Amino acid sequence: MKRTNKFALTALTALTLFSLAACGSKENGKSEGSSSTTTTSSKDKVDINKLDLPQLSTKVAQNEDLVELETTAGNIQIKLFPKQAPLAVENFMTHAKEGYYNGTIFHRVIKDFMIQGGDPKGNGTGGESIWNGKDKKIDSGNGFKNEVSNQLYNLNGALSMANAGQDTNGSQFFINSNTEDKSDGLLIDDVPKKIIEAYKKGGNPNLDGSYTVFGQVVSGMDVVEKIASAPVKPSTSGESSTPETPVKINTIKILQEAK
Repeated sequence: MKRTNKFALTALTALTLFSLAACGSKENGKSEGSSSTTTTSSKDKVDINKLDLPQLSTKVAQNEDLVELETTAGNIQIKLFPKQAPLAVENFMTHAKEGYYNGTIFHRVIKDFMIQGGDPKGNGTGGESIWNGKDKKIDSGNGFKNEVSNQLYNLNGALSMANAGQDTNGSQFFINSNTEDKSDGLLIDDVPKKIIEAYKKGGNPNLDGSYTVFGQVVSGMDVVEKIASAPVKPSTSGESSTPETPVKINTIKILQEAK
């Protein structure tokens, strides 16, 4: 989920980070940073098992957005969570409305891990936020701030922001597409019981705390899995994740805006 070159990383370093992320996705265990992912002050005592967990319902609430990615492999409907991740959702929705993602491809796909897109350059080195440094409180010019919530997790089908490190979110995103049981090692003191149960159906808990989760697929996971399983070009210098025939996003339709 790391982005490359333009975001203060050399191609070699980025490739190394890519490989680490891919390997990490295959490991069970407690997610680093999961114990600190709260939506409230550290002084507040929160019963995480009483939190609203919007990813666990396919119903689209009035305070959620709903979009449909029309791709050359089929359509994917995703609900977005502006309450928990307002910056990421505003960024994605604005880009979608302006056609920023139209014609872009899923440039990085890894079976049983994730699919990544949102780069107008199509190679993982491009893309910028809607602020692009204009508002220093939100975006430094290298990207906007991470939003980590104890209500949202990198479950199978979760939509998250790609980044090149802390607070470097631009336009790239990824959809988690792992169906292996990842619940082993997760602690109930750090993760809600229902999320641990959900991780039995897949996801990448090792990414929690480092990437902003801002949406969840509600329809079209078969399309996501099809994209993730596509043949990739062989590589002698790192992970093989460049699709031989990339899937394109034709357009993104806004089906519902949060009230």
